[in-house]
Amino acid sequence: MRSIGEMARDSGLGVSALRFYDRAGVLVPAWVDPVSGYRWYEPGQLDEARVLARLRRAGMPLADIRLVLAGWAGPDTDLVRGLLKAHLRRLERGLTDARVEFSALRALLDHRENPMTSPLTATARLAVPAGELVAALEAVRFAASTDPELPTLGGILFDIDGESLTVVATDRYRLAVAQAPATGHDGPRVRAVVPLPLADAMRALLHGEEPARLTVDGDRVLLKSGDRETAGQRLDHDFPDYRRLVQLPEGRRARVDTAAFREALVTGPVRGSETREQDGVSYDVSVLGVTDDGTVTVQADAADTEDAIGVNRDFLLDALTAASRDELILELGAPTAPLAIRRPDDEKTFSLLMPVRLED
Repeated sequence: MRSIGEMARDSGLGVSALRFYDRAGVLVPAWVDPVSGYRWYEPGQLDEARVLARLRRAGMPLADIRLVLAGWAGPDTDLVRGLLKAHLRRLERGLTDARVEFSALRALLDHRENPMTSPLTATARLAVPAGELVAALEAVRFAASTDPELPTLGGILFDIDGESLTVVATDRYRLAVAQAPATGHDGPRVRAVVPLPLADAMRALLHGEEPARLTVDGDRVLLKSGDRETAGQRLDHDFPDYRRLVQLPEGRRARVDTAAFREALVTGPVRGSETREQDGVSYDVSVLGVTDDGTVTVQADAADTEDAIGVNRDFLLDALTAASRDELILELGAPTAPLAIRRPDDEKTFSLLMPVRLED
């Protein structure tokens, strides 16, 4: 007999997926311990689990998966072959339809003007307290993308508007926003995406509390601090309108002691190792819930608390470090809504983490 952990390891299905398929009656364990509820599988079920994992990755509907497994061990494979061919045809039709829609979207993009894009001729000069700019950059740097397929996100947005400088970074799965006071700019709003190497050079340049002088002149960005300076070209890409991304329904707010919460995450239960198919990165999933008295819990299963939310544990630990406060406010909405990490004393600096789907 194989334990559920061994079955997950050898089949390519996560523990949570095996539990789901048991509840759905698709892959039922051979024996369940009546005391502990622990699931055990016969050796022959490993092949079925591996088939199920492949069908799952191919996006086959659950009803068809059930029929494929029912006919897999039988002598007549016509039904199984027919189901596989039918699903492949659906995928091909779906891909054709998607290509048509994406072609139309690209045409729309080619013929529309983006009012959020600052022209490369825009100029802005402003002064920002060095310490404030350091804090802002450190609060968002962890969320910047390193995906070469998305060069638009491979930098930090500098959004200059009136007497404030907002810096933003996102890699699709997390987004961080911070704001620093600025003086000297009285022109229109200017946005510039600063590549990560230049942003890191800026951070290394900043020391003390003397104002740093930031200049955006066309496609060039320059930062001076004392008698030192660093400069480079801004990215010639649009950055998503982060103001739309942070408009979230109000969730349940809970104050946490950062050190204690970090310890609970590191030592607490996880939902097993899962793989994000978008980039193939493995990560542990922490399940968070809020009790009636407002305490945030790290739990083993989503069923332990109503409206529990799953998050990438490493991303959450990074966000706690970047927030740089002894106490933080976690805002949990619906299980499908992002988790917000906020500072009690600074509502304009925060980060959002996309939730991880807990049901397969």
